[in-house]
Amino acid sequence: MNSRLPHGVVDLARFIAQSGEFDAIIDARSPAEFADDHLPGAISLPVLSDTERAQVGTLYTQVSPFEAKKLGAALVAKSIACHIEQHLLDKPKGWRPLVYCWRGGQRSGAFTHILREIGWNAHRLQDGYKAWRRHVITQLATLPAQLEFRVISGATGSGKSRLLEALAAKGAQVLHLEALAAHKGSTLGELPGQAQPSQRSFESGLHAVLTTFDRSRPVFVEAESRKIGEVQLPNELLAAIRCAPCICIEASVAARVEFLLRDYDYATTDTAWLLTRLDHLKGLQSNETLLRWRSLIEAKAFPLLVEELLVQHYDPLYRRSQARNFVALGTAWQIASDDLTPAGISVMAAEILPLAG
Repeated sequence: MNSRLPHGVVDLARFIAQSGEFDAIIDARSPAEFADDHLPGAISLPVLSDTERAQVGTLYTQVSPFEAKKLGAALVAKSIACHIEQHLLDKPKGWRPLVYCWRGGQRSGAFTHILREIGWNAHRLQDGYKAWRRHVITQLATLPAQLEFRVISGATGSGKSRLLEALAAKGAQVLHLEALAAHKGSTLGELPGQAQPSQRSFESGLHAVLTTFDRSRPVFVEAESRKIGEVQLPNELLAAIRCAPCICIEASVAARVEFLLRDYDYATTDTAWLLTRLDHLKGLQSNETLLRWRSLIEAKAFPLLVEELLVQHYDPLYRRSQARNFVALGTAWQIASDDLTPAGISVMAAEILPLAG
């Protein structure tokens, strides 16, 4: 431990190097702060609810810091007592937790103090979540340039995400951006009933995956836009991907239609959801085209709908975007296949692995 720090305080470098020495990582921030992002493996034991945090903050700015601290102390004490009674009474004397809040200040300080007074060897993270967030941002700015990416490209419906999964199953290193973003990347890529992570949480997920990669081996990744749904790729990662060698899947429209009908099977069973997603194309397609596509949805003519979406919307967008953004596309390895079933994609993965080097 850094001897310059107060007793019971751990800096981020120590935490990263020896995080396994703690039996629990306790996030003392409010539930909304925890939901936005948190340290890996942390559990939420908030000392202030979202409403209480706002109440104390308002009192601090509109009345006085002293009045805010009095109310805050009472609320924090009640919450800590509740957490001890409900979650911590079974912990042995040798239990060793790490507690953090937003800045590593009063909320985590109060919690840590009480835990130490009980007799547990509790520690507080210096500078709290803000220190972790600075670390993630710094790492995301430097890690991508240290990795050798291989970009899987191909028109919409070519099975790129499934190919990444097949490559991972064969032992390849894979950065599955759409899985991390909980979104399929296209205008209609929102997953029913599944919310995307916040930008901070998405970046923490990226950091967690990037730090596991062996830098001597290639990392396969899909050719993505800057944004995947509502989350955005860090600039340094996007630049590294766009400069990397490409492997392009060439598949017919018919094969891609068949694949998409399987991959988006949930869309064909929930026409209301699909009609809502179609509204996102307003301004990108004419009203006449959108009316036709709505009629195809209502008639459940899904193969024809998918074919027209590919030919009239997605393929032109893909050609413009790929040519503009991926500098190595002209020298890409071409992998031709009209078998986009799981078995066919597995064969493609076996063919690609030797090409990647």
